Amino acid sequence: MQWLAALSAAVVLAVGVHGCTTIVVGKAATIDGSVMATHTDDAGTNSDARLGLLAAADHPANSRRPVYYDIESYPHEPREGQKPIGYIPEVPHTYRHFANTYGIMNEHQVGMAESTCSAVFGAKAVGNGGDALLSIDALSRIGLERCASSRCAVQTMGRLAEEFGFYGPGSFEGSAESLMVIDATEAFVFHILPDDTGKSAIWAAARVPDDGAAVVANMFVIREVNLTDSHNFLGSSNMHRIASDVLHAWSNSTGELLDFTRVFSDGEYAHKYYSGRRMWGAMRLLAPSANLPDQYDDLKFKAAYPFAVTPDKKIAREDLFQIHRSYYEGTPYDMTVGVAAGPWGNPDRWNSGSGAIKGAWERSIGLFRTSHTHLVQARSWLPDAQGGLLWYGPHSAPGTCFVPFSAGVTSVPTVYAVMNPNVLDKTSAYWAHRYVFNLMHLKYSYMRGDVNATAFRLESKSAALVESIDKLVRANPNTANLTALYAENAEEVVKTWWTLPDMLIGKYADGYLNDASYISYTDAWLNLTNFVDGPPAVPCPPCPCTPAYSPTCSACCGKAAALEEEVDSTLSASDEEALRICVQTCNVATSQPYATCVARCL
Repeated sequence: MQWLAALSAAVVLAVGVHGCTTIVVGKAATIDGSVMATHTDDAGTNSDARLGLLAAADHPANSRRPVYYDIESYPHEPREGQKPIGYIPEVPHTYRHFANTYGIMNEHQVGMAESTCSAVFGAKAVGNGGDALLSIDALSRIGLERCASSRCAVQTMGRLAEEFGFYGPGSFEGSAESLMVIDATEAFVFHILPDDTGKSAIWAAARVPDDGAAVVANMFVIREVNLTDSHNFLGSSNMHRIASDVLHAWSNSTGELLDFTRVFSDGEYAHKYYSGRRMWGAMRLLAPSANLPDQYDDLKFKAAYPFAVTPDKKIAREDLFQIHRSYYEGTPYDMTVGVAAGPWGNPDRWNSGSGAIKGAWERSIGLFRTSHTHLVQARSWLPDAQGGLLWYGPHSAPGTCFVPFSAGVTSVPTVYAVMNPNVLDKTSAYWAHRYVFNLMHLKYSYMRGDVNATAFRLESKSAALVESIDKLVRANPNTANLTALYAENAEEVVKTWWTLPDMLIGKYADGYLNDASYISYTDAWLNLTNFVDGPPAVPCPPCPCTPAYSPTCSACCGKAAALEEEVDSTLSASDEEALRICVQTCNVATSQPYATCVARCL
């Protein structure tokens, strides 16, 4: 089959897809009635964390929109001289929207969060050995360009992918995609993969319950699809035919609904628990009372976790920030403990070595190789220009500070729009956060506390700014004022962030705290090392020993026994104690040898 050959070739190219974690929360499950979705871009090396804002535009009748091959690395925009691989019909007007590698949020509060997934089919792009025109990069941007609702965005992306073909980012593990798609009233989980011909697409979207929260972590989560319930499910009409006639994985004769994940997912990649551990890790924080299992057999064939959970309490955006900073602390999978975490609780595991040793690390939610984390928030009770919020955190969530930009801003501060992952740049928000995060690893458990305290303070200040603007906006907020207020706040965050490296080094240099007291290794970590098998203590001299008050003699033979050799044994107990105090005082005050001090005190 053509798709099988495409997959075989794609496996060779599997180098850059490392996965992302996404969460979506319905309006009845949040503390303020907003709809929220989050995304971590965990793509690893040479990722593009520049935040862009594409202007709204009008287009002539019968014009065409160019589509470029998406490389998903820095820089993500077309290179100089790069030609489109195809075109689709353009619409008369396209909306302003935030984007980097993927579309993020538009001026009508439609927001997105992406996670690469595995699938049973793969495809190649036009001009690269295949027939598919659209990637998730292009689809997410097009959805935001054209739609003022999440439902419209889902239907538009699905329809175009069916018509023009869909391809994944270049590996078997990443041949499919998932998007959390929200607006101010509802949210969807959208799954898409190439069809068996490599020229079209299979897709499904499930509405997130208003009182629910869903998690996608590099694996499909939509199960039974009921396309007759168009309020809760949308999808391509070809999915049942392909499931039945091509994959032989479902039959209409059974009367059962098609399980989208069981049929079209290829399961977890990298290792077991690569996806499921993050799903469990997020859901246990959202809904502890659900008591979900941390162990399972195979996520593809048997769902260990529901499509969505009902949170135990109303969720605030700060709760989602903290989930993305999680390393499973306090659980059996806590990555801040154990020999691999070192003495200072470093939870990051850079790699798996040469490959000669077989094994795997836990896949955490918080991660060192994140290029950025964002939260999109849609609020129905406010004008779109202020109701839609993008909270953007450069680099790794455990070491970032989330800053807000409203959907009405007309530009992004330069400090957030510039970065080169290969060149340190002190005018870049990305490098400010990357610099501090890497410095944190010198004494992680201590420095993270300082860094997070600074982040919480600045995020609280940003929240207060948002609240103050909320109270002022009317039907038509002044976009120039919005742009200036949010830019000033964001620039102040970066300015503050660049003060952290000097503060951290000054506080923790050379293993000390403020160059005064030292910070002890933990007993638990010392017991995991060869410390107890290190060099032995200094050998003891024969007892009784002299001089009486040398540290070794006193420690080995005892002060009273040593004293008998130095002074007349007829000394009373009170005289002996007075002599001891005199000798110690003399030694400390004058640094003279103990024998000299004994003679002076006698």
